[in-house]
Amino acid sequence: MKQLTDKDIANMIGDDFIPDDISTKKSVRTQLHLSTRIPKIEPQNPAHITIDFHNHTEEEAWQMLAQVAATNIRTATVITGASGILKTKFQQWASDSLLSPRIESFCALNNGSFTVKFHKKHD
Repeated sequence: MKQLTDKDIANMIGDDFIPDDISTKKSVRTQLHLSTRIPKIEPQNPAHITIDFHNHTEEEAWQMLAQVAATNIRTATVITGASGILKTKFQQWASDSLLSPRIESFCALNNGSFTVKFHKKHD
């Protein structure tokens, strides 16, 4: 949240404001309800992310995918590698797991990666 200066407060209430001590400044800020007048800026999630399962265990890969599925990220490129258990596991997770309701669709990009589209998260 932006820290307001005396000049900011003076601009809001007029040029005749001259704070003389800390308690006056705090009192003015409280009376003006400044915390509700300055909107909080929520961090924005990217629309697309790349997840690379290389050098990760099955559990770590599941956690990575679950974390992305819990956000408002709409699409992801998931790199599983051309062979190995994570390629098979990812396809199982995307089609039949606790995460599958969050996954709208997925398709192979090549022999070792997939494009995933997530359902929009409803708050």
